Amino acid sequence: MKREFGFLIAVLATALAFSNPAFAHHPMGGMTPQTFAQGFLSGVGHPIIGVDHFAFLLVIALLSVSLGGFLRLAVPLAFVAATVAGTFAHIAAADFPLSEAIVASSALIGGLLVLSKRDVPGLLLTVGVTAFGLFHGYALGESIIGAEQTPLVAYLIGFAAIQLAVIVGAAWAFKALGSRSTVLGSRTRLATGVLATVTGAAFLISNLT
Repeated sequence: MKREFGFLIAVLATALAFSNPAFAHHPMGGMTPQTFAQGFLSGVGHPIIGVDHFAFLLVIALLSVSLGGFLRLAVPLAFVAATVAGTFAHIAAADFPLSEAIVASSALIGGLLVLSKRDVPGLLLTVGVTAFGLFHGYALGESIIGAEQTPLVAYLIGFAAIQLAVIVGAAWAFKALGSRSTVLGSRTRLATGVLATVTGAAFLISNLT
């Protein structure tokens, strides 16, 4: 048990250590995708390289575990749909002020919520992640501005697929760990909460200074 928890902490710490707010949303090195493959890889890479965004995906996964029935899947789907809508809003030249700061704030708030060990009602969680999802999608959509239709479609496919995969996969892992050991489940929740809180705070400070 200690080895598993130690490995989890090492992974989370490495992810945080290698995060860089300036590089967070540019897996293509800042280049606009030109092909289907580039668009798809860019879409897959952004939610992972953006550590504040990735931390919020883990928060959604952990909070979703306590939900039952359809809501367990509805929450991730609502968030992913909202990120796609936010990306379209950016393409349409809508103005979402302070989007990066709000993305960082979502990770910070989510982390504190996880650390509080309170279960969030499904409807409230759905509304919250949908609202934050619009800003996540808007911020991450910056790299696809100016792309042709083919890489744009590929980007959205990869973007939506990887987010849903991370949330569902992490939720399954959290549930499995909690079922195996109450202590391990509690420590995993603590590690996730700390990661999200520290990451959110660091990115928020970076964006406001």
